[in-house]
Amino acid sequence: MIVSLDRVCLGCRCSVAAVDTDEVLKRRLQDFGVIPGTVLCPEYRSPGAHAAVIGVRGTMLALRTRDLKRIRVFV
Repeated sequence: MIVSLDRVCLGCRCSVAAVDTDEVLKRRLQDFGVIPGTVLCPEYRSPGAHAAVIGVRGTMLALRTRDLKRIRVFV
């Protein structure tokens, strides 16, 4: 099933299906290895749910919820 990354439960592993963001953010995410097939794991959400920390290839990335909604993943 494909869902947006903001809907994945904390601690659940998923893999990237597509990244539908603007070119600047898309290139930055690609630099960190967020490309189709990469395994991601949401680790933490901010108290107001405006951001989340995502584990990707041994690195932790903090992303805004509006950007998480643009990343489609397989769960």
